[in-house]
Amino acid sequence: MYSHRAQHVFHYYLVCTIPPGFVDVEGPQPPKNFPRHLPWASSKRLTDDYVNRALSPLENVFRGDDERTGRLNITRAEIIKVHHCRIFNCCMMKHHRCPVRINQCVGIYDERHFVMFMIYLCLSTALYILLGYQLFLRPHAISPGPTHSSCYRPQNVTNLSSYLNNRFYTVITYLLTFILFCVLCFAVGIMCIIALWSIKKGETSVEVQDHEIYRKVALSRGEALINSYDLRKTQNLKLFCNIGKGGYPIYTLFIPFRILPYTDGQSWA
Repeated sequence: MYSHRAQHVFHYYLVCTIPPGFVDVEGPQPPKNFPRHLPWASSKRLTDDYVNRALSPLENVFRGDDERTGRLNITRAEIIKVHHCRIFNCCMMKHHRCPVRINQCVGIYDERHFVMFMIYLCLSTALYILLGYQLFLRPHAISPGPTHSSCYRPQNVTNLSSYLNNRFYTVITYLLTFILFCVLCFAVGIMCIIALWSIKKGETSVEVQDHEIYRKVALSRGEALINSYDLRKTQNLKLFCNIGKGGYPIYTLFIPFRILPYTDGQSWA
């Protein structure tokens, strides 16, 4: 449980401090001097060795040099997954949302830490609920009452009144904390499921809304909208977490390291 707390606290700190990825600001790079490089994970790939990604049909440039696999090699193109944030009045790469509690946007450089924060917050609250639901159902068992055993029984009326007051506040505090954790687990869990679902489809939160409109327009024309960034669910998750072949080791999902995205916002897999 303490490891889960450390995870979501560290990821929350990173979400609040890492620049989300403004178009006119250079992205963060791992420092090389000691000890500033300690929070960073070691990547298996050079930071400028980005994977090419299929772009929209208007910006595709096919080189057609892989006929055996039928894979289309896409050349590097201009930034296209950029959205304008009306709250901060700036353009951001892979803009998702602007949560109030982090005082900035969620973009290409802090999106992974934001999702990991939600995951570990859900795990921590769920574990608290799992371990404490029996006491919630039996609040009289939170602390031993004066009638449970003679060793807990106060010797005079003054001590008895003080004891009952302290026990009442303890029970009320625990019940309110338990309810708060239930609400957090449910609310953040819904947000996390929605975020993971959009990631599995290769979309940002903003693009989910845009694509709904585009699908209606395509249907009115008798066409179908194809998301060229959707590389199937497993690959989308791997690229988002930047793990697997050419990325970071899988243990970076369980140790709160700071990592870079697999892309610089201009080249996509």
